Amino acid sequence: MTPLWPAPVAEVPVVATVRVPGSKSVTNRALVLAALAAAPTTLVSALRSRDTELMAGGLAALGTSVEDRDGAWQVEPRRLCGPAEVDVGNAGTVMRFLLPVAALAHGDVSLDGDPRSHQRPIGSLVDCLRHLGADISGDRALPLTVHGRGWLLGGAVTVDAAMSSQFVSALLLAAPRFADATEIRHVGGPVPSVPHIDLTVSMLRSAGAIVEHVDTMTWRVEPGPLHLGRLVVEPDLSNAAPFLAAAVVTAGTVTVPGWPMRTNQPGDAVRALLEQLGATCVLDEHGLTVTGPGRLRGVDVDLSRVGELAPVLAAVCALAEGPSRLRGIAHLRHHETDRLAALEHELRGLGADVSQHDDGISVRPHQLHGGVFATYDDHRLATAAAVIGLRVPGVEVENVATTGKTLPGFTELWSAMLT
Repeated sequence: MTPLWPAPVAEVPVVATVRVPGSKSVTNRALVLAALAAAPTTLVSALRSRDTELMAGGLAALGTSVEDRDGAWQVEPRRLCGPAEVDVGNAGTVMRFLLPVAALAHGDVSLDGDPRSHQRPIGSLVDCLRHLGADISGDRALPLTVHGRGWLLGGAVTVDAAMSSQFVSALLLAAPRFADATEIRHVGGPVPSVPHIDLTVSMLRSAGAIVEHVDTMTWRVEPGPLHLGRLVVEPDLSNAAPFLAAAVVTAGTVTVPGWPMRTNQPGDAVRALLEQLGATCVLDEHGLTVTGPGRLRGVDVDLSRVGELAPVLAAVCALAEGPSRLRGIAHLRHHETDRLAALEHELRGLGADVSQHDDGISVRPHQLHGGVFATYDDHRLATAAAVIGLRVPGVEVENVATTGKTLPGFTELWSAMLT
C-alpha cells in the first residue's frame, strides 16, 4: 500500500523564496525540435522529471543521442529508425508529439504507456497522420504501431483539436520535416489551452522555422532546417502555482526567482488569477513576488486557456470566503485522470461544497476538515491537496510521489518553504 504523506500545516504566514525547476512544456518541445534539427542542441536548465525522461528515452529509442554533459542535455540528431518500442507513460506531450516523429522514422515503432494512456484521446491526430501518408496499425487509441517510411506528405490537413491543443502542436513540431509545406486547420469545437499552441509556434520560429498564422485556427509551416543551438529553459510557471498559492492562503509572501519579464508560457496567467483572489503580485528583477490577502475572496473565471492551473485554483477557492466558479475546463476530464470528477470527490471528502457543471466546477464556502486525498496518479491533484493542507490539519495525500511526473523533489521543496 502506498504510504500517505501528511501535508504540513503552516502555523504562521509562509515567507519564502522558492526556485522552481525548468518548464516541462518548453523542455519536451525543445527535445523534439532538437531531434529533428540539422545540428546538435544544448538544453540548459531543462526539467528532469518522469515526463521529460520519457520524452528523451523515446527519442533515444528512435536513434537520437541524448546525453547529460555537465548538467545540460546535449542532443545530437541522427537518422530516425526502428524497430523501436516507446514508453509514453501517461504523458500527453510524449504520446502525441512522438507519433508524427515515429512516422518520420524508418521502420516499425510501437507506442504504449500506462493504462490511463489507453483512454486519453489521440484519434484525431492518428487520422491526420494517415491522411499525410503515415501507415499506423491499431485503433484510434494507444497502443499503436507506426510503420515508419521516413517521410510524411505536406499539404492541407484538418484536425479536430477540441479534446487537446497538443494535436495541433504535434503536427506543427514535425511539419518542418514534411515533404511539402503544410497547412493545419482546426475544425471542431473550441480548442483548449491555445497558449500552448502559441508557445509551440514561438519555439519553432526561434529555431528558424517559417510558420504563418493564416487565421485564428489555421497554421502554415514551410519545410526547412531547424537550428536551436543553446537553449536555456525558463522555470516552469505552472509548477510554481502551488508555491505562490501558499502565500495566498496563508497571507504570506513567496518569491519565485527567474520569472521571465516576457514569456510564452501559459502559466504566466497565474499572476492575474491570484490578483483576482485578492493577492498582490510584483514582477521585477528579483522574480515574481506574491503576497496573500487578509481576506481571500471567491472568483468566477474562464480557465479554457490555462486548464492546468485549475486544480490548484480549486484548492484555493475551497479556502475562500466567497463562492467560486471555474469555467471552460471540460477538457480536463480527459487528462491524467478525469480531473473535474476527482476534484469534486476529493474536495467533498474534506468537507468542501463542490459540484460539477458542463464545463467546470463550482466551489462554495464550507468548513473543511482533514482526511485522505487521493491523487489518481495525477501530479496536479497532489499539489492541490498540499495547498489545502497548509490551512487544514490532518490532510493526508495518497501517492504524493506522482508529483515526480513534472516536479521531482516536490515534498522537499514544500517542506523547505515552511522552514
